[in-house]
Amino acid sequence: MCWRCAFFFGSLKRRCPRPRGLFNLVITQACVLLLLFGAIWSVTGSECLPGGKVFGVVVVFIAAVLGGRLVSMVQFPGLPPLPPLLGMLLAGLVLRNIPYVSEAVYVQPAWSAALRSVALAVILARAGLGLDPSALRRLKAVCLRVAVGPCVLEACVVGLAAHYLLSMPWAWAFLLGFVLAAVSPAVVVPSMLLLQKEGYGCDKGIPTLLMAAGSFDDILAITGFSTCLGVAFSTGSTWMSVLKGLLEVVGGMLAGTVLGFFLCLFPDKDQEDIVVTRSFLLLGLSIFAIFLTQVLGASGAGGLCTLVLAFLAALGWGNDKVGVANVLGRCWDVFQPLLFGLIGAEIILTTLSLNTVGLGVAVIVIGLVLRLVATFALVHGAGFGLKEKLFIAIAWLPKATVQAAIGSKALDTARDVGDDALVKLGSDVLTLAVLAILITAPIGALGIGLAGPRLLSRQVKEAVNGGPPLPVQGQDPVLFESRL
Repeated sequence: MCWRCAFFFGSLKRRCPRPRGLFNLVITQACVLLLLFGAIWSVTGSECLPGGKVFGVVVVFIAAVLGGRLVSMVQFPGLPPLPPLLGMLLAGLVLRNIPYVSEAVYVQPAWSAALRSVALAVILARAGLGLDPSALRRLKAVCLRVAVGPCVLEACVVGLAAHYLLSMPWAWAFLLGFVLAAVSPAVVVPSMLLLQKEGYGCDKGIPTLLMAAGSFDDILAITGFSTCLGVAFSTGSTWMSVLKGLLEVVGGMLAGTVLGFFLCLFPDKDQEDIVVTRSFLLLGLSIFAIFLTQVLGASGAGGLCTLVLAFLAALGWGNDKVGVANVLGRCWDVFQPLLFGLIGAEIILTTLSLNTVGLGVAVIVIGLVLRLVATFALVHGAGFGLKEKLFIAIAWLPKATVQAAIGSKALDTARDVGDDALVKLGSDVLTLAVLAILITAPIGALGIGLAGPRLLSRQVKEAVNGGPPLPVQGQDPVLFESRL
């Protein structure tokens, strides 16, 4: 480039203001989404146009991304942002229930189920990587009480309420109980990290306790769900159905143990691109386990197999698991909008029964109230004050990621069986899972943000060089990077 051109462009750069802030972000994201659509269209052709098989998936993905962005931009002073997953869920819900638009963006059930199964594999692999045995050893009994007690009690209470209020069979009622019983790290962890950064509750390790116990709570809920799923779709006597469900749990854990030890040994550390290879093997085996167990008619075993193999692989990799967790985090950035968008698109408002919705909300509220009371009681004697116990109970309410991941699993399995009665039960489970997300995720996020500064003590460090006191940030947030 000659000196005159360089002078001209340099002068133009100085005189023309560069777009910044929100305007720059909107233009950039719009270009990315348009290029994504163009790239898919160039490969699939007419299938990516309205009425095509790919068009619906692409539109749901783009709408979910935009919905998540819009919700995350809603900021309240002094409060954590609303979870983007709410916007993703609502985007799919709106697309499916607008006349004419719903026909153009129709997603085939088989495609939707397959994509949600892949998202489930990513979630469970990340959950397995995120389990922290050292945190469990440090927090010991109180962590186990917080992780196990509220989850089991809520599952049982919801199971009883669903059986008597919604007339669900026992196996389906307790299956719904374990779907609704899991707490959401996607809501709890960001809120805890924000409080921990400001020094709230760090003197007694409350953020660490809740972030560590969250993963164990989810594992227990998924295990209970897998058992009930095996029982719900079993034929024959009740005892044989229970035995089949337990065998699926044991089989999934054994298969996960074998595959986990395999990943500890292969590939060797001396190989090149070991992070990429480990990530590919972990994700590939997780997806294979989910789909293979579906084909074999043992859907409950796939999730446990994925959790166990990821956990054992992480133990063998040690600190090297951080690179794999980052890769899976990038995969989750893609599949999270797909998962929540497709879950929202499964709900057709015109087909919902007001009776089912009303009684479903009652079941959810009953479970939440008992969970609140149980959590408050179970942290008694652990050295927490009245306000701290109340905060822990409030922070243990929100639900989102696990409900989206496993809430549709029963419906997909029922569709494969082809039984209309089972499809109706699966639809009810999914509807209540979506209602639980819409009710508890925003309330939980805002409740933690409001209650934290008011109920927790703030620990500060001494002033440095005459400056103001600094908040104690507690444990390193890197330990919790791989949470859901």
